[in-house]
Amino acid sequence: MRTFALVQVSALVAAILVSAVPSPYPNSPFRHRSLAKKGHVPRQSTPKYVVAHHMVGNTYPYTVTDWANDIALASASGLDGFALNVGSDVWQSARVADAYQAAANSGTGFKLFLSFDMSSLPCSSPDDAQALRNYITSYATNPNQLTINGQVFASTFSGETCTFGQGSVPQGWSSQFTSQLTGQNSVMFVPSFFVDPSTFSQYDGVMDGYFNWNGGWPIELTTNSVQSTLGSAAPALGGLGTFSSAVEQTLNQSTGIFSTDAPYLNGLNSISSSSKTYIAAVSPWFFTHYGPNTYNKNWIYLADFHLYPTRWDSLIENRDSVDVVEVLTWNDYGESHYVGPIEGAQPNSQAWVNGFNHTGWLDMTSYYASAYKTGAYPNIAKDKLYMWARPHPKDANSGDSVPKPTNYELDQDTLWVVVMATAPGTVTLSTSNSNSQTFPVDAGVTKLSIPLTPGGYMHGVLERNGGTTIDLQPADYTFNPNPLSYNYNAYVAYASSG
Repeated sequence: MRTFALVQVSALVAAILVSAVPSPYPNSPFRHRSLAKKGHVPRQSTPKYVVAHHMVGNTYPYTVTDWANDIALASASGLDGFALNVGSDVWQSARVADAYQAAANSGTGFKLFLSFDMSSLPCSSPDDAQALRNYITSYATNPNQLTINGQVFASTFSGETCTFGQGSVPQGWSSQFTSQLTGQNSVMFVPSFFVDPSTFSQYDGVMDGYFNWNGGWPIELTTNSVQSTLGSAAPALGGLGTFSSAVEQTLNQSTGIFSTDAPYLNGLNSISSSSKTYIAAVSPWFFTHYGPNTYNKNWIYLADFHLYPTRWDSLIENRDSVDVVEVLTWNDYGESHYVGPIEGAQPNSQAWVNGFNHTGWLDMTSYYASAYKTGAYPNIAKDKLYMWARPHPKDANSGDSVPKPTNYELDQDTLWVVVMATAPGTVTLSTSNSNSQTFPVDAGVTKLSIPLTPGGYMHGVLERNGGTTIDLQPADYTFNPNPLSYNYNAYVAYASSG
């Protein structure tokens, strides 16, 4: 489970909301531009990796076969490996062993590495560091362990307060972890410490790079920050199913952008490691809904405006600066940003997860992963249609004992659509019998959207040359104006031709 640290939020809000170059609201088709731009040539020689963050804490009932199924699906979807998020449960080491065994059995070369969840693992004594080192030495020579430049790759979630009994955080990590791992156990340590990147020099000799976890979402956008920035141009966002052009522009121009990565990349200049690694995050969604009597987490991050493919486009365009892309996540059900199947053991998130399959986003991943790794968007061999939306109006009321999530006002009641077309055609989107729009689409990727209708549905039809190529209308989706509980998760539907 996660508690997010918001680093330099006020500065990022000012930089993004004030100085960002406006981009058009994507209600009209968006098509990929060439990767080539002045002064930028996509680099082909440096290996690129795409991995997914896998929560071992949600795999209690897993067997080697379950891991094998995940690895096969991930590999077929363009992923090169899993970052294994390891927490403090004593049984998790056995699940990690099963994962490495399944990877070896797969014969795919699928890679794994440890991502220590320091929001869960203890880190106040040297013995706590020994437990981390044991994980590294156990798998250092495993053929499916990810290594970069001959070093064992390892990461974290958090860890910026860990001293391991030493005088400071840098001393703790250096003397008790990185410096004690030598020879074949030498580690390339790329943590996600939630610290100001201008302080990275304090971690010189500890970090070999940085994992920008929070870069997966526009976390700087809050209801208050948007209203403060726009002033009189933005009425109260609550009660508005769709927004004015001024609000849309502010939200859209801040979604999926790469400028939020810049402070962390600049911070790495103060690290003397000869081989610095930058991990950028990409994520399709964020909603968590725990009350004070459980984990006390109840908020959203804005994920509208086609966040997932838009962030991918930004990372592809800036691939020279990114060594690894980490998809957040494979199976973090509690925060609704899973792209893998719903399986294993949920962290009491069934109320907003069950029935909300996200594997459409996983299917979409292979296209963008290929573009990131090769520097060129691949040809589209099969028509595909992806649609996603929340299950009820953002302002709907229910008898839920847990209130609406913080920042829910930023959401719009919108059906978001991505079309991958092999040739030109038309797409008709409908959310009720009286609300329908038809869009021309070219060969390639087009992003579309249409307002949702309370009590309505989602329906998309791709037509070409007088015939229907795809007709997608999930029977189990209704935009319910009277929900029994609050659910700001996404329902994802997809279909392909043939």
